[in-house]
Amino acid sequence: MSILKKNNGPMSKGPSIQSISGDHWSELKFTDGIMTDAIMKHVMGLCYLGMADAGEAFEVVSRLNDKETDSWENTWADLASKLKTRAQNSEKNEKKISASTAYLRASTYYRMATMYMEDVHSPKMEEYTRHSFDCYEKSLALSGYPGKYVEIPYEGTYLPGHFYQSPYAKRDKAPLLVLTPGRDTWAVDTRWMFDAALKRGIHCLTYDGPGQGYALRFQNLKFRPDWEKVMGPVLDYAETMDCVDMDHVACMGFSFGGFLMPRVAAFDKRIKLIITDPGNISWGKGIGERLAMIQKMPSRMRPKFMSVMLEDYAWKHGVPEEAVVDELKKYDNTKILDKVECEVLVLDGTAEMTFGAAKELYDALVNAKNKDYILFDDDSTAQCHTQMGGYATGAETIMDWLEDHI
Repeated sequence: MSILKKNNGPMSKGPSIQSISGDHWSELKFTDGIMTDAIMKHVMGLCYLGMADAGEAFEVVSRLNDKETDSWENTWADLASKLKTRAQNSEKNEKKISASTAYLRASTYYRMATMYMEDVHSPKMEEYTRHSFDCYEKSLALSGYPGKYVEIPYEGTYLPGHFYQSPYAKRDKAPLLVLTPGRDTWAVDTRWMFDAALKRGIHCLTYDGPGQGYALRFQNLKFRPDWEKVMGPVLDYAETMDCVDMDHVACMGFSFGGFLMPRVAAFDKRIKLIITDPGNISWGKGIGERLAMIQKMPSRMRPKFMSVMLEDYAWKHGVPEEAVVDELKKYDNTKILDKVECEVLVLDGTAEMTFGAAKELYDALVNAKNKDYILFDDDSTAQCHTQMGGYATGAETIMDWLEDHI
């Protein structure tokens, strides 16, 4: 790991999962698809938190069949169903600990099934989401983990989330870390950060905003570029909590959520600091260019994952596939970066998909009260996108910085 360290850029294409050779682990490919390989790295990173198990994850990899329609969601859902049944049997026999851990992993695997579905409008999308929700809540209740489900008032409806109250808070009112997930992961997937924060006496509020997790799948809320109108109600809700010190509020976003953080800091001055993981000035530009190339390919010639990706973007943004590229042009923070005046931590990694974009953001934050840039290099083992697969190292590094600044 290094700070402002010169590097050689993104990794080249590496070996397959069948090989243990290669310069760094980030070169390993669990699947042939960009999206599914990233999800697998994410799942492997959750193992140390008990949200997944390595043997179970590798079993899924071994059973995937690209020639079989719906192989991805069926394989994950089958595993989740088996674990849910096991958890129910343990609960029935008053084995609460075993039940809680099995429910937790089942919840994860149901979510994985929804992250790459060939038909996003399939009834299975809501079915798996409901199972994931129920299993997670069962795990919380049985384990005694200090979290509770909350519904944050938002434009006549609500944003689903969780408030986690730190049992290690040193005073009546403690700092708050608000966590915003990315385009594909869910708020509950940020456990690697909120668990680390709780242990350091920091309360956490997580939520699924429009286009994300439960909010998308249960309420059909779509992404919007003016995210300050999403974060505003979240912070309003935080103000109602007697245990939260609103003078010490940090907001962190992951992947697409990381791109959104400068926007919310520019318009809401209640935020003391933001962490953008990774940094990016114009999310729409890079992604839009890739999707434009996909659109130019005849649909019959596209690799399956490309068609699934295009449909997924259209669904989450609430536009037809042909309008996705123009919609993404709205996701550009160039004109508002001079309004960011709080403290900022910009994260980057040598195996990031948009390597170099974070440093451009760091340089553009000319009015930030204080700013730092941390590069996760190859030796850190947390060099992948949002530290996937290296969440332990990522959490330790980020929290060391946060404790000094919040």
